[in-house]
Amino acid sequence: MNSQPRLIRAGTLLSALGLLAALLGACKKAEKPPAAEIHAITREFLTAMKAAAQADVSSELSATDQDPASFDVINVTIRADSSSSSQEIIARLLRAMNSVATRRRLSRDGPLESRDGILYAYRRAGVVTQKVHFHERLEASSHEVPPSAQTGGARLAIIIDDLGNDRAAADAIFALQCPITVSVLPNHPRSIEIAQEAHRRGYQIMLHLPMESVGNERPEAQELRPGMSAGEVTALVDNLLQAVPDVAGVNNHQGSQSTADAALMDELMPVLRERNLFYVDSRTTAATVAYDSAQRIGVRSGFRNVPFLDDVAEVGAVRKQLQLALRDARKKGDAIAIGHPHPATLEALRDVLPEAKSQGVRLVFVSEVVH
Repeated sequence: MNSQPRLIRAGTLLSALGLLAALLGACKKAEKPPAAEIHAITREFLTAMKAAAQADVSSELSATDQDPASFDVINVTIRADSSSSSQEIIARLLRAMNSVATRRRLSRDGPLESRDGILYAYRRAGVVTQKVHFHERLEASSHEVPPSAQTGGARLAIIIDDLGNDRAAADAIFALQCPITVSVLPNHPRSIEIAQEAHRRGYQIMLHLPMESVGNERPEAQELRPGMSAGEVTALVDNLLQAVPDVAGVNNHQGSQSTADAALMDELMPVLRERNLFYVDSRTTAATVAYDSAQRIGVRSGFRNVPFLDDVAEVGAVRKQLQLALRDARKKGDAIAIGHPHPATLEALRDVLPEAKSQGVRLVFVSEVVH
């Protein structure tokens, strides 16, 4: 007589156990793959990419079993030739990676904001296994003046971005007593104070103009965005110039979305020209049109033509990048480098900048190398 309720209870228990097993299975699936498997996938990615296109590909097998947040890093340096644009090469490489990702049950996120190019992340069940950075190789171009045309020897202009929060970092830059150009973010706690002190000490100041990035992961409160009207662009720029006094020029903060928008750049450049401000394209995307727009509209301009100094914020890595910047300045005649106020960057600047003169490079404010 009581057999039916017992059967129902037993069925309920079995269902609950089945649900628990399913949940445990799902949790197991979401666990990070073993580091050995992640490294194997990374090597497969490298093999596929090297076969697909001409690119310098390297990896950092940094995933470990001990750190659940760790992942491998793949760095890809591309140089567009006359027959292929950077975007075409990246698309070709991503297609080559798709077969590996599908076989290995990985999904892809991106493109994401990256200081020196384009970033994609690969995941399995939500866990990041690889991050892939696509960098553009910056070579001498028709925009640049060769060393033989220079009258004053090789020149290197260094811009330190993202100032506005840390007065101690600004003071460390001033203590270098070198012509470093400081680029200040508007509306940060120390923005006005740092800009005024830099001006008092004779340093050159730029507005680090916030612009929308791909994915817009770390937006500023006010930033330049595609779709803005000419009036909106003018009002925004004038407002931000009030927040950073005594600026001589402008460069973009982030902006991988905005600097690739020709209509927006064509609205921005007349505003800068009317205010007698130069523009430096930080080149946060290979798709940027900002420098070309500035040149066409008659704004004195330049662009970062050596790799960022501190994508790896370690003293040894920044020293190496500074030496490469000095080398490229000698090769190209003029070079513009960009770094950030990290302790490692400031220490490396103290170590390396005194060597510039002996290496035949003159350190200058950025206004000397825009044209």
